[in-house]
Amino acid sequence: MIDEIRAQVRVWLAALGPGERWSGLRARVRKQFRLSLLTTALLGICLVLVLTPRRVRIEGPASSQLEVGTAMVMGSVQNRQEQAIVAAEVAAVPAAGGEPIAEGLTQTDGRYILVLPKGLPEKLTVEIRRDHYGKVAVELTSADIGSLRDGRPVVLPPTVLLRSRGPAFWITTLIFLAVLGLMATGKQHNTLAALVGVASLFAVSYLGSPVREDLFIFDFRSALLYVDWNVIFLIMGMMIVIAVVEETGVFQWLAFKSYQISGGRRWLLLAILMTVTGITSALLDNVTTMLLMAPITVQIALALGMNPLALLMPEVLASNVFGISTLIGTPTNILIGSYARISFGGFLWNLTPGVMLALGGLIVYGEWQYRRELASGNGASADLLQKLSERGRIVQPEELRKAGWVGAAMLALFLLGDRVHLLPSVTALVGATALLAWIKPDMEKMMEAVDWTTLVFFIAIFIVVGAVQEVGVISYVAEGMGWLVGGNLVLAMLAVIWTGAILSTVIANIPFTAAMLPVVGHLSARVPGAETKVLFYCLAVGSAMGGNGSLIGASANMVTAGIAERAGFPITYAYFLKKGAPAVLVTVGLATLWLLLRFYVLG
Repeated sequence: MIDEIRAQVRVWLAALGPGERWSGLRARVRKQFRLSLLTTALLGICLVLVLTPRRVRIEGPASSQLEVGTAMVMGSVQNRQEQAIVAAEVAAVPAAGGEPIAEGLTQTDGRYILVLPKGLPEKLTVEIRRDHYGKVAVELTSADIGSLRDGRPVVLPPTVLLRSRGPAFWITTLIFLAVLGLMATGKQHNTLAALVGVASLFAVSYLGSPVREDLFIFDFRSALLYVDWNVIFLIMGMMIVIAVVEETGVFQWLAFKSYQISGGRRWLLLAILMTVTGITSALLDNVTTMLLMAPITVQIALALGMNPLALLMPEVLASNVFGISTLIGTPTNILIGSYARISFGGFLWNLTPGVMLALGGLIVYGEWQYRRELASGNGASADLLQKLSERGRIVQPEELRKAGWVGAAMLALFLLGDRVHLLPSVTALVGATALLAWIKPDMEKMMEAVDWTTLVFFIAIFIVVGAVQEVGVISYVAEGMGWLVGGNLVLAMLAVIWTGAILSTVIANIPFTAAMLPVVGHLSARVPGAETKVLFYCLAVGSAMGGNGSLIGASANMVTAGIAERAGFPITYAYFLKKGAPAVLVTVGLATLWLLLRFYVLG
C-alpha cells in the first residue's frame, strides 16, 4: 500500500505546473494516505472476522492441572425462570466461620467448580451471592464431607437465587421510564435521552455505591456486555452499502418507472408506490427507503394536483410492514435476529407470506382511506414525465452493476451464512469493504453517510435496557406474562403480538423491542411449543407493525413527517394516529392469522 502511494506521488510530481503550490500537493498526499489507511483497516477487520477459527472455550480448571483424587464441589446457579446466572460469587466457608477455603465464579452456563484443599473441616458451607439477588448458603452433609475426603467430587443440586428489590432496583426503573418518557414526548432527541439514561446509571453506581452499597447497579465492564456488537456492525456495514447504491440514482429511477407504468392513474400509482416502497424496505432499512422515496413522491403528488399525504402515508405504512420479511429490513428485526439467533432465511421463509397478506390488506385500506383523493385527477403530464425522467436516471450504471454483484453475494451469504456460523455483521462488513475497494468512491463522503448518531443510540439503549435486566425488572415482567399465558402457546403468541402492537404506538419500537427481548426469551423457555422461536417472530410482527399506530412509533414515521412538513404538508400526531391506528388493526390481524396457521395449525 505504501508503494502505491509513493508511485502516485511521483505521478503528481511529474504533472506539477509552475504555478501549483506544494501545500496543495501535501494536502492531496495526506488525504490519499488517510483513505488508503482506512480501507486497509476495514479489509483487515474483515479478514480477521472471516479467517479466525471458531474456538471452544473450556470453563473451569483444566483436567491436566488437577491431581487424581482432588476434592471438588460442583453445581449450578439459576433464577426462578431456570436461566443460568453468570458471575455469581461462590465460596466454600467453614461452618465455624473464618476465611473461605475456596472461591470461584459461575460461568456462562451457570456452573461452578470449587477445588478444595486437603485437610477439610468437619463442617463446610457453600455460600452463593450476586448483586441484586439474595444470598444462599448450602451446608454440606457429613456424607458429602466424607466423599470429599475420599477424593470423590460432590455435585450439588441446582441452586435458585431469588431477586432482591433494593434502592438500585427502583432507581433503575425510574431512569428507564424517564428515558422512555423523553423519547415518547419528543422533548429530547432519542440519542440524547438514551445517553442521559446511561450517564445517570453510571453516576448512581459509581457515586452512590460508596455511600450505600445497595445503590450499585453495574460497572462499566458489565454494562458493555449488554451491548450487542453484532447489531452495531451490521447496521454500520449496511449504511455504507446503502450510501454507495444511493449515489447511482436507482431509487429515483424506480419512482419514475412507477409513475410511468401507472399512466397517471392515482389508484394504480398508490398500489405501485406502496409495493415498490415495501420491497425496497425489505432490502434496505425503512428509514433510508423513506428518505429516498418521499421527496420524489411529493413531487409527483404536487404535479398531479393532489395532497402528497395521500401517497406518503400509505408509503410509510407499507415500509414498516414489508420490512419485517427480512433480517435487515427493520432495526427491530436486526435486534431480534441477533438475540434469538434467527437467520436471514428464518425471517424470509417464516414471515414473508404473512407480510404479503398484510401488505395486500394495507393496499386495500389505503385505497379506501384516500378514495376521494384518488378518485379524480390528471393523466400523465408530459411536463411531469420529462422532469421525472431527468431526475429518474441511473447516473452511475457501472457502479450500480458492481453494487448489484456485491449485493447478490451478500444476499447469498445472508441466506447461507447460518450454515457456516457466519454472523450477519461479518457479511455486512465484508460486503461494504469489497464494494468500497471495487468502486473506490470518496471515502470521506462514504464515512459521513454512516449515521453515527444512530449507532450511539443503539449502544446507549442496549446499556439502559441491560441495567433493567441486571436489577431484575425484566424477570418480574416475564413472570407476570408467564402467569397470564400459563403454558398455552396460542395465548402466548397473542399476548406478545398485541402487547407489542399496542405499546409500540406509545413507545418507539426500537427501545421497546430491546426491552422485550429477554421477556420473550423467558417465555420461549417455559411455554411448550415455543422452542421454534415463534414468539420472537410474534415480537417482530407486533413491534414493527405496531409502529404504524403513531407518529413516534417508528423512526421512518418521523423522517417522513419531516419531509412532508418541509413541503408544506405537516403530519400531526393526531392525523397519523387517525390514519395509522386502523392500519395496525388490519395488518396485525392478518399477520396474526398467518402466524397461527404457520406455527400452531401446521406446526
